[in-house]
Amino acid sequence: MSSTRAQPIGSKFLSKGRILIGMVHVGATPGTPFASAGVDQLAAQAAEEARLLREAGFDAIIVENMHDAPYVHGEALGPEQTATMTRVALAVAGEFKGPMGVQILSGGNTQALAVASATGAGFIRCENFVFSHVADEGVLERAEAGPLLRYRRHIGAEHIAIAADIKKKHASHAITADVSIGETAEAAQFFGVDALIVTGPSTGKPADLDDLKHVRRVATVPVLVGSGVTPESVAPLFNFAEALIVGSSIKEQGSWKNPVDPARAEAIVQARDRA
Repeated sequence: MSSTRAQPIGSKFLSKGRILIGMVHVGATPGTPFASAGVDQLAAQAAEEARLLREAGFDAIIVENMHDAPYVHGEALGPEQTATMTRVALAVAGEFKGPMGVQILSGGNTQALAVASATGAGFIRCENFVFSHVADEGVLERAEAGPLLRYRRHIGAEHIAIAADIKKKHASHAITADVSIGETAEAAQFFGVDALIVTGPSTGKPADLDDLKHVRRVATVPVLVGSGVTPESVAPLFNFAEALIVGSSIKEQGSWKNPVDPARAEAIVQARDRA
């Protein structure tokens, strides 16, 4: 039997290059501190944002529970978050009709895989894939790769790609300061990641171009930029990345907390088309 693993569908899509991925930030889900809407309303709002991104020309989307702050991590997540994200992702998939990813904060990676498997999504976004992190939600001491890939095999979801943030945003990296971002990328690849995500220090902040170049030099899988993308940065970033994840700059007033602004979304697509 060959030991070569088939490339996941999501990874094949990302490998095409010049991919724009829009963020659908789901409203606060039931049970979280700022929840105010029911599941049907959350699903309808997310589907509307997905429609706007489809019409603007985005290639893919990620459904994320960003409004669930302050976050709890991993096993502390309630089953209601997974159930709500499944309902929302189904509504979004029905509207977008294209590749979809799932992220559940914080560290809800097995939950995201389960949602992706149930809703036909092609990839998930994972933080803390390799090495420990000190994040704003606390100490994330366990690297996710080992348990997560075993769970993916357990549920028969190996067709779903795992795109991992390296040197994750909203975190301190003092403990791993002697491990370069390139070495972190190599470790993630050794542990079986399907795509690498380079970000800035926090949501909406641009990635360091030198970091991106460093990762590009060692990457054997698709490289994505995961924060701070603007129309002005699209062209230079595509010199080193196959895909750009865009959240803040496509929202009203450039804030991730606001609804999608169609004009801002179209500006990103137009910048890609000119690049």
